[in-house]
Amino acid sequence: MDRLKAMATLVRIVDSGSLSAAANISGQSTASVVRTLAALEKHLGARLLNRNTRRLALTDEGAEFVAWSRRILAEFDEVEHGFDARRKSPGGLLRITAPVEFGRRYVAPLVNEFLALHPSIQVELILLDRLVDLLEEGIELAIRIGQLPDSSLVMTSLGYTRYVHCASPEYLCANGTPQQPTDLLDHACIALAPIGKQWQFLEHGNVVPRAVPARMTTNQVQVASLACQQGVGISRLLHYQVADELANGRLVRLLQTFELPDIPIQMVYPHARLLSARVRQFIDWASPRLGSSIPKPALFGG
Repeated sequence: MDRLKAMATLVRIVDSGSLSAAANISGQSTASVVRTLAALEKHLGARLLNRNTRRLALTDEGAEFVAWSRRILAEFDEVEHGFDARRKSPGGLLRITAPVEFGRRYVAPLVNEFLALHPSIQVELILLDRLVDLLEEGIELAIRIGQLPDSSLVMTSLGYTRYVHCASPEYLCANGTPQQPTDLLDHACIALAPIGKQWQFLEHGNVVPRAVPARMTTNQVQVASLACQQGVGISRLLHYQVADELANGRLVRLLQTFELPDIPIQMVYPHARLLSARVRQFIDWASPRLGSSIPKPALFGG
């Protein structure tokens, strides 16, 4: 039995003064209204209405239950109106997570624009390089880079990136340009944790791991990129992390024919149905903007 519907039916009977009038108002048959009332009385174990062919009268229990039903129905209407208002004008807290460097470069500027457009929305932007359990940590939206395992998460593709090898023109002028992965053994390398000194290359269609001599190791992308630009050595970073430097010539892309395939960048969320208005608003607004801002890691170019 739909108890909320049954409460509304009882209140409608009392307000209209008869079973048939309540049926007409609700668009039901009189027999359906009678069954609903009977089921409610059976569920409560009490008679709510004394009725004959001419009139209806509430019992004491009926009067008490009708008063209680009016309060519940009024509160439910208030909640419904609140959700309807949110659909028309989204509000509330939106929790988003993204990898640190990607979030700093691309997500944070969009969040700032989004907040300016929606004064009723608050955003908590959590930048982490670890994989976050969205449901467990109460996060509504995540940006993820890499192949994702099969799961119940809904995914929206934003673009692609890939690992590239790069060095400054000054470093290459002083030390020569490696032509194949084994040449790195004669060069200084800048390793980024957690990748470390074991770099992977695509050789003859196979992924081949090779240990490289790391002159410097860091867990910060910006530190590795700066060291690379200042001629410390050759680094292996995601394309979007050095796209500007490759485009303006501060870095040179190396060993392109040995790069691994593109890595997907995706927006993920727990479910597509019944998304809150603020989440749907951000997805619809931010997805195309993020997609167009991510630099394309085409081969033989920046």
